[in-house]
Amino acid sequence: MFTIVALYHFTRFENHFELRELLQKKCEQLGICGSLLLATEGINGTIAGTNDSIEKILSYIKNIPGCANLEYKKSVSKLPPFPRMKVKLKNEIVTMGQPNIDPKARVGHYVDPSDWNKMLNDPDVVVIDTRNEYEVDIGTFKDAINPHTSSFREFPAWWEKNKKKFQNKRIAMFCTGGIRCEKSTNYLIGQGVENVSHLKGGILKYLEETPEKKSEWVGDCFVFDARVSVGHELKEGPHELCYACRQPILPKDKERAEYEHGVSCHKCKSRTTEVDKSRFRERQKQIQLSRKRGQKHMVGYDRN
Repeated sequence: MFTIVALYHFTRFENHFELRELLQKKCEQLGICGSLLLATEGINGTIAGTNDSIEKILSYIKNIPGCANLEYKKSVSKLPPFPRMKVKLKNEIVTMGQPNIDPKARVGHYVDPSDWNKMLNDPDVVVIDTRNEYEVDIGTFKDAINPHTSSFREFPAWWEKNKKKFQNKRIAMFCTGGIRCEKSTNYLIGQGVENVSHLKGGILKYLEETPEKKSEWVGDCFVFDARVSVGHELKEGPHELCYACRQPILPKDKERAEYEHGVSCHKCKSRTTEVDKSRFRERQKQIQLSRKRGQKHMVGYDRN
């Protein structure tokens, strides 16, 4: 079994270039795989390894100045969730494209998972899903508003276009683990919205703590690793990825005429060219050749 940790923390790094090298080396020493993003505004990512190695890397990160209050959530997987370890430098640890956003200064009111259902059923509260369209498609909270965005960067424009609909309403937002809401609530506060809240720990914390019989969640939650989706108690969901468009599909979708493994699915076949499809077929061929040689190329990613 692999222990998976989704983590983030907003802080001010003066030396994130040096920190990248140190974290990469430490993760490799501990046999940890996954992805970590570093920017001057903090750290974000998902990593996996043995439970012992995960405890050691969490301790290491918490000892970095400014990271003592690191937010993280654990879960498990039978498959290796990532093929390798990468620590990347970015301009933002979650991209919103708004230069004046600063979650360290102020964010919305945190709502514990145990109190979230009250928000969902309050007629004076507007509940907004800040995730991308392909994430919302496989699961969301009952009656939550879907902004139909393809990236988080589109959220400010969506809000500007629709904000008049929500006048005199309390706003409650949610996302997978909480990081997008740290930024989106700070953004709304900057736009003059004072009564704004967000789900503490995100959907993952809600699914972990809320009994299914009492849950207002419908469907599965998309996650950014080889599990693809999880449900209540963070149990692995039924979804797989189409490796042409990187969108979640169900096993039954592989029976459709549009599906070709690693090349297309019903969501993307009409949106890619024949040149694209030829390139995808060659990539899939190289993956299979790597596996025959015993190399860990994309192991676990497509469950093949």
